[in-house]
Amino acid sequence: MNQVSTQQLASWLDSTLQPQRFKDYCPNGLQVEGKTAIRHIITGVTASQALLEAAIERNADAILVHHGWFWKNENPVVRGPKRERLALALRHNLNVFAYHLPLDAHVALGNNAQLGRVLGLEPELDEDGNPRRCGPDNLVWLGRCPGGKTLEEFGSDICNALQRRPLLVGNPQQKIQRIAWCTGGAQSMMEAAVAEGVDAYLTGEASEPTFHLSRETGTAFIGAGHHATERYGVQALGRAIADAFPIQVDFIDIDNPI
Repeated sequence: MNQVSTQQLASWLDSTLQPQRFKDYCPNGLQVEGKTAIRHIITGVTASQALLEAAIERNADAILVHHGWFWKNENPVVRGPKRERLALALRHNLNVFAYHLPLDAHVALGNNAQLGRVLGLEPELDEDGNPRRCGPDNLVWLGRCPGGKTLEEFGSDICNALQRRPLLVGNPQQKIQRIAWCTGGAQSMMEAAVAEGVDAYLTGEASEPTFHLSRETGTAFIGAGHHATERYGVQALGRAIADAFPIQVDFIDIDNPI
């Protein structure tokens, strides 16, 4: 029969992503327990009400996301939108899997690895042949932008690849050769990238100090969208699940301009 037990899938995901290596802002793994057997999974970026409803409409048994629930320092009271999301999952016996930093970091399936692939970036390798990284938990990737494109040209490539116009800070004619990147809301990690002497730092979001750090260091900054940069890891993970188990896995993109 084309199914996998919920426990077997949870164990495979934990073995693949190794969440115990990270001090994260949320629990990683099976956040809400539903059916004991899974035939159909919906993957997405965030466990929003819209994604839950789409999964229920398609008779899925589980959702797998990058942004799950129960974040550190959030209000623990179960009311309003939080209650509605949780009630939907429980009412329909829907498993909710979520992996945050472990999905960012995975060297093959992770958001950073997959964004580099989508944008045609060439990761730098260390002496062991692993991608060179820096910053907290080694989340920031280091590499090269082939072709020596200008910031303006690379921004146009990003727009075409992600279908979203990025925020560019810096001289539009500046050549971008060495680049550092970290998907999502990693603007605070730009200092680690600057210390590596890169020409540009790419992440999802920007904060007010980002502009000044970029101008004062001469390191171009690219804000390509939190959601837009984090659509690809969960899709790669979904494909790996479909290869490992005889179940249906579908990705649904609930677009978000942030």
